[in-house]
Amino acid sequence: MRVVSINRRTAGRAALAAASGLLAGYAALAAAELTASLVRPQAGPVTVIGGAAIDRTPAALKDFAIRTFGENDKLVLQLGILATVGLLAALLGVFALRHRRTGAAGVLAFGVLGAAAALGRPDAAGAGDVLPSLLGAVTGALVLYLLVGKAGGATAPENTGTGGTGTPAAWNRRGFLLAAGVTAIASTGAGALGRALTGRRGQGAAASRAAVRLPAPASPAAPIPAGAALRIPGVSPFTTPNKEFYRVDTALVVPTVDAGTWRLRIHGKGVSRPLSYSFAELLQRPLIERDITLTCVSNEVGGPYAGSARWLGVRLSDLLREAGVRAPSDGGRADQLIARSVDGMTLGTPVEEVMDGRDAMLAVAMNGEPLPFAHGFPVRMVVPGLYGYVSACKWIREIELTTFASYDPYWVKRGWARRAPVKTQARIDTPKPFARIPAGTVTVAGVAWAQHRGIERVEVQVDDGPWQEASLAAPATADTWRQWSFDWKAASGGHRLTVRATDGRGEVQTELRTRTIPDGASGRHGVFVTVG
Repeated sequence: MRVVSINRRTAGRAALAAASGLLAGYAALAAAELTASLVRPQAGPVTVIGGAAIDRTPAALKDFAIRTFGENDKLVLQLGILATVGLLAALLGVFALRHRRTGAAGVLAFGVLGAAAALGRPDAAGAGDVLPSLLGAVTGALVLYLLVGKAGGATAPENTGTGGTGTPAAWNRRGFLLAAGVTAIASTGAGALGRALTGRRGQGAAASRAAVRLPAPASPAAPIPAGAALRIPGVSPFTTPNKEFYRVDTALVVPTVDAGTWRLRIHGKGVSRPLSYSFAELLQRPLIERDITLTCVSNEVGGPYAGSARWLGVRLSDLLREAGVRAPSDGGRADQLIARSVDGMTLGTPVEEVMDGRDAMLAVAMNGEPLPFAHGFPVRMVVPGLYGYVSACKWIREIELTTFASYDPYWVKRGWARRAPVKTQARIDTPKPFARIPAGTVTVAGVAWAQHRGIERVEVQVDDGPWQEASLAAPATADTWRQWSFDWKAASGGHRLTVRATDGRGEVQTELRTRTIPDGASGRHGVFVTVG
């Protein structure tokens, strides 16, 4: 009975120590969040550690995360970081039961790792970025030391001959509960205050966006043809609403940039006149308005990461020519344009494609309103015909002209291709995979895209039968997707429907299946349905 009593007492003390570790971790994160709200929200330890994890994640694993979790991949990462912190904090608490000072020092060590991650971020703003991690760690270490002591942890180390584990202290029920309660309340308050201050910091950026008055375009988009948007339930709309437009990027915290302080710098190889523009100066220039479909390179065959919007912006080739830049085919010294974002992201775009006459732009508006923060406010790049990772820099702040031979941007360093024209794709939007539908005439429909080449034909195959031509919606431009439909006389049983497209150059979408890495997925989309 005595052994059982001792075991229960030991287990109880271990549980209290684990709880002490969890409370210490909670206090550390709360203090760090409060500090980050005063320094820079992007310097919070969860953000910097998450960013470091993203940067070091193999391309295949990153692609898996996007494919599996979609736009929730960042939330999953953050939850994973918090779960890991919680587990390690609990383990440190148990360890501190016998090695109190060493356990507290372990918390400090994690703070040093967070500080190192903050300094190593591409958007690091200086030594101040280490403060959230360090102050959070100091808070967590003090809380752990205090709570473990109240829970009956070791006192100051003594020369016991067994490693100096210390002399056990008595269990202080009232003292522990009081200290734990105060820690929980104070940490919750600190975290709430930090979130409130962070929200207040973003109010200036939000106000600058609300104050934007978009000028009329000097070159407006042509009206969308009446027959370009099919009224078929389940088919993606011709224009994707901003709230439904896909978002794939590495930013754990969406940058909120004040348009009043934003500037763009253009410099580098072949630039005879380095230039700098404010947001107001860009709005004063002649603006073009175009309907353009964007596609993410992480989009699997039949995937959701494609969307079409009406963009308003400054023609990028005009800015480059004013800076003295010439295309490589015209003797220019630079063949790669490096776009840098405020969060440190770098994207490499072929200069030739930007200056070949296509409607490449620095966009300031999306579907009739200033860019949403999640989609790059105040300014982002849009280049039709290229996957986003080589063309669609959000929150852009700098353009540097260089060469492919001398610089590898973010994604190229991680195994993606330097050049990435969008591949011809067609997608079945309706019926959905594994749908059960009645026999009779069934409308099969979806969208197809081959930006900057256009879609000439879409065909549907039922099981292993012949390819049959689908009806195409009226064409808008070569830079937008095209809706299509096919009336299928569905007979009872299980059937596989497959679609393929032919682009404006007469090239048929390949049936060869490839992964998204290194330059976009290929293959034909198919769905299995049951009739009857």
